[in-house]
Amino acid sequence: MYFNTFALLLVVLTMSHPSVLCAKGKVETPLTQPPVNSYIVKEIGNPTPLMSKDIDRSVSPASLTKILTCIIALESGRLDQDVLITKESTIVEPSKAGFLVGDKIKLIDLVRAAMVSSSNDAAFAIAISLSGSVETFVATMNSKAKAVGMKNSFFTNPAGFDKGIYAGNISTAGDLMRLTEYSVRNPLFNQVARLEKVVVPEQSSQKVYRLKTHNKLLDRYPYAVGIKTGYTCKAGGCLIARAIKDNKDMLLVMLNARNRWDIASNMFDSAFAGNGSNPVLTGGLAKNNGAPARILRRKVLDKNQMASHAPVEKRSHIKKLHGADNKQHIAGLKGAKTSKRLMAAGRKSDHISFKKSLAGVKSSRMLKRQSIAESKSHRLKNRQLVSSKPLKKNKKRVAVS
Repeated sequence: MYFNTFALLLVVLTMSHPSVLCAKGKVETPLTQPPVNSYIVKEIGNPTPLMSKDIDRSVSPASLTKILTCIIALESGRLDQDVLITKESTIVEPSKAGFLVGDKIKLIDLVRAAMVSSSNDAAFAIAISLSGSVETFVATMNSKAKAVGMKNSFFTNPAGFDKGIYAGNISTAGDLMRLTEYSVRNPLFNQVARLEKVVVPEQSSQKVYRLKTHNKLLDRYPYAVGIKTGYTCKAGGCLIARAIKDNKDMLLVMLNARNRWDIASNMFDSAFAGNGSNPVLTGGLAKNNGAPARILRRKVLDKNQMASHAPVEKRSHIKKLHGADNKQHIAGLKGAKTSKRLMAAGRKSDHISFKKSLAGVKSSRMLKRQSIAESKSHRLKNRQLVSSKPLKKNKKRVAVS
């Protein structure tokens, strides 16, 4: 009986916290594991963090690695290029988009797949297409990381694997914050990073791949605008998130988090409030059911907030693009109104033509009736004329006699 009870408890614990079985060496239970091993929260452009813990601690970043892979692709100038999916790209662990060997996918769509649904096959396809091999691309990754200012990071693959031949893929919360602040300066990265779903077409057929995000923070926190999630047994739950509220643009990096969605929501609330409290330290981890946040999120992300999704130095450019979209949209509405007016005018014209046609028919009927009446009148006169002729003859005869 005691054995069965222990087994049941172990199963429940494993389902609720898969890291219990993933971890090697010392096992951390939910009672001993800290809520977050390392994290940093700061406003974009402000060098001073609002909250932080162990930001230089080397850990596995899991799929947060894909941010570096994708920013390299976005800066390659080859986004419209068709990428041939190779067998090496498909032999990867989930999650993946499910691309088949021989598929042709545009590079920009591979970036969307890697960022939105964390597709490992997309990340490997990006690496092979840009550098010819994974090894060569990894060298580019590490060179780019140093250029960005990531002093304590080393990457072994484009997807974020951290075991076997890819062991040693490490970074820190501080380095990942530097990478993210660099990446959000790219307007196209901002556009991709806040997508919740994407449709990826295969270029040589009618096939499409429909992918969606794993980022549950978008359902729970109304001011969230992306950016990337990650998880492996070694790394635990990882998250780089962005939130915008009251002209404040916040970034958050958390690594090996036990309850990342609720913690992130509360940390953002505290950061926006500016009250100096740290919900991780104070234990203020109130849970959110998610539904009200989704409704409020729709109200928050209105047509004017696109500009605020970019850092200050890029907002004017985004506003211009958004303004152009608005003008096109307004022009489209005007065109639609004009079309409606033309259609209405056409209908009126058809109606008038119908009335004229009907009037013509009526007129024709009246003329026909008049013609018939005249014909009858003419016939009557003829009859009267014919009947009057014998009388005249008789009168003449009487006169002669």
